[in-house]
Amino acid sequence: QVQLVESGGGSVQPGGSLRLSCAASGRIFSIRAMNWYRQAPGKQRELVAGSTSAGNTNYADSVKGRFTISRDNAKNTVYLQMNSLKPEDTAVYYCNADIRSSSYGYGNYWGQGTQVTVSS
Repeated sequence: QVQLVESGGGSVQPGGSLRLSCAASGRIFSIRAMNWYRQAPGKQRELVAGSTSAGNTNYADSVKGRFTISRDNAKNTVYLQMNSLKPEDTAVYYCNADIRSSSYGYGNYWGQGTQVTVSS
């Protein structure tokens, strides 16, 4: 059984920073993409940042220049460094990954989510 566990959410004032972590555990043969999504109240879940096993990254336009995704492949962990936070960044942030846990191929997994609140 594969699990993704996020940590690092919380409340911060506008302009502040937070660092989210997501660790994958369980029976893991390999991991391809590791991504961060977010969902604000009343809105659809959206991709915030993505990373491939080759080290390529992509970002939503709304977070470019402020957020940085990185991963530690040895620890099966992905991070999201969030700087210059704005109230509109308030959302539940979810980790998502494509993980091969058996000989049958890759499955897509989600974490439980962590709340980020940006408010003065």
